Parts: sequence; C-alpha cells; structure tokens
Amino acid sequence: MGFFIALHTLAAVIWVGGMFFAYMALRPAAAKVLEPQQRSLLWCHTLSLFFRWVWVSIIALLLTGFGMLGTYFNGLGSAGWHVHAMLTLGLLMMLFFLHIWFAPYRRLKQAVAASDTAEAGRRVGQIRLFVLINLILGLIVVVIGSGGRYLVLVNM
Repeated sequence: MGFFIALHTLAAVIWVGGMFFAYMALRPAAAKVLEPQQRSLLWCHTLSLFFRWVWVSIIALLLTGFGMLGTYFNGLGSAGWHVHAMLTLGLLMMLFFLHIWFAPYRRLKQAVAASDTAEAGRRVGQIRLFVLINLILGLIVVVIGSGGRYLVLVNM
C-alpha cells in the first residue's frame, strides 16, 4: 500500500504542482516580459513538455488508484467518501485535460506553426481557463486526499 500511495501522491504533486507553477508564476512573468508572439511560442513549448508529464501522471494515478481500490479497499463499496470524491474529481480533471489536449492545445500548435499570433493568444486564453478550473479541482482533491478521512462533512 505504501508504494501505491507514494506513487499516487507523486503523480498528483507533479500534475497539480505544475499547474500551480504555470498559472501563478510562469503566466504572470511571461505576460510581463515577453511579446505576444514570444508568449505563444513559450506556452506551446512549455505545454508540450508539461503535458508529457501529465500523461504519465494520469496513467500512474489510474493504475495506483484503481490498484488500491481493488487490492486494499475491495472495491468502491468499502471505500470512504473521500475516495469517492477523489475518484470523481480526478476523472473530471482528466476529462478537462483531454479536452485541452484535443481541442485548444492542438489549435495552439497549429496557430504557432502558422505564425498566427492572434489565434495562438486566443488558444492560450482557452487553455488558461481550463487550467484554472483544473487547478482548483486539483487543490480540492489534494485537501480531500490528504485529510479526507479526518474531515467531517456532516455532524452525525
């Protein structure tokens, strides 16, 4: 169980921490020091590298999460509310990521290749919105995952 939890946590930290860094540090710094065309190019290349790690994180999260459910919890029926919440929010985050990957990110790469700065900027803006949503969801999942069994939702 310790290996599954450690790998699961590491994958979550890479994904959520990467979004936090990108949104809270890289985005404002890039807006301050780079021209729009340079920003689009930076984001396209940065996301290309980061998204590889997101794919690895998603695979690790699914394997370790379902591995723990099957091996240690005997399925969802005996898992606590926090496991259900983590699974639901995690799957939602993965769906948002898939949307980013297959829609605005693909279009961002096309706009950068065509040197269409205005379109690239629009796509970066779309990605930024979905990353913000995923970051908020990810932070909630981190709170639930780290303290869920100790958090009381309803006073019984």
